Parts: sequence; structure tokens; C-alpha cells
Amino acid sequence: MNLTIQFETMVAMIVMGVIFGALLDTYQRFLQRSTRPRWMTFISDMIFWCLYAGLLFYSLYRINYGEIRVYVFLAVLCGFAGYQALFKSIYLKILEWIIVFFSKVFMLIRNTIYYLIILPVITLGQWMIKLLCLLGKGLMTLAKMCLHLLLFIGKVIFFPIHLIFKLLPLRIRNKLVGINKKIAGVFLLTKNQLINIAKRWKK
Repeated sequence: MNLTIQFETMVAMIVMGVIFGALLDTYQRFLQRSTRPRWMTFISDMIFWCLYAGLLFYSLYRINYGEIRVYVFLAVLCGFAGYQALFKSIYLKILEWIIVFFSKVFMLIRNTIYYLIILPVITLGQWMIKLLCLLGKGLMTLAKMCLHLLLFIGKVIFFPIHLIFKLLPLRIRNKLVGINKKIAGVFLLTKNQLINIAKRWKK
């Protein structure tokens, strides 16, 4: 390698050291080791190191076609040390600010969706259910009133017939008894069915 490529390699590896420090702090911030199972932490560490190693060697390949020298690792170490000394505190503050910012944006979006879409739909559904229940109760009340009215009309109509029936001769009354029982049975059955339907709707 000529001096230009070596210089570019050194600068790139120093930058990669700084990037490594920033990535490591970001990874540690989101990992939260104390709350993670060990096996999950181990898998996460393996993935992190493999990804960073791939990024490092890809950068090295783009500069000097992947030629590795001792100063390459020294440059990465110098970049990491420079990050720890100069940029770590600043980066962590910026990272926390970004996390807080996006957390607030997420909460704003979530609350907006909840109060503008989800809550109105839930409220509308509740009102629809209440309206249907109220309508059902109204229909049941109307059905009961109609039933009582029909029974009253039936009594008014059949009361004179009953008086006339008593004035008829005994022979004719005996013939009409069977017909009267059948008619009474039909009305009684109809009445019981209407009452059962009303009770079911009431439940």
C-alpha cells in the first residue's frame, strides 16, 4: 500500500473506532442488561459484535481491499479512546434527547389515534347498544299494551255473546260447548305464546 492509502486507512479506522464507541453506548442503552435473561443478552452480544465486525471489514475492504495491518487495530483503539475521552458525554446527552423526543412523538401519535379514532368508535358503539336496548324496551312495552288492549276488546266482544249463550236452550248450548272450548283453547294458546315472547324480550 502507498502512503495515501495507508493514511486513508488510518483515518477510516479512527472513525470506525469512534463509531464503535457510539454504537456500543447506544446498544447498552437499549439492551438494559439487568432486566434481560442471560441467554438473550448473549445472543444480542453475538449479533452486535458480528454486525460491527462486518461493518469494520467492509469499510476496510472499500479502502485497501481488506488488507489487515497491526496499525489498523491500533487506529480503531485510538478512535474508541478518543470517543470515550471527548465525545461520550455529549453523545449520551444527544442520545437521551433523541429518545425522549421520539417517545413524546410516539405518545402524541398514540393519544391522537386513541382520542380521534378509537374512543369515538367505542363511544358510538356504546350509544348504539343503549339505543337498541331502549328501542327494544319500547317495543316490548308497546307489545304489552297491544296485548292488554286485545284482551280487553275480546272481553267486551265476548261478554254479550256469553249472555246470549246463557239464554239459549240447553240442547243448543251443549252443542256449542265443544266449539266454545276449541275457540277458548286457541285464544289461551295465543295469549300464552305472546306472554312467553314478551318475557324473552324482557330478558
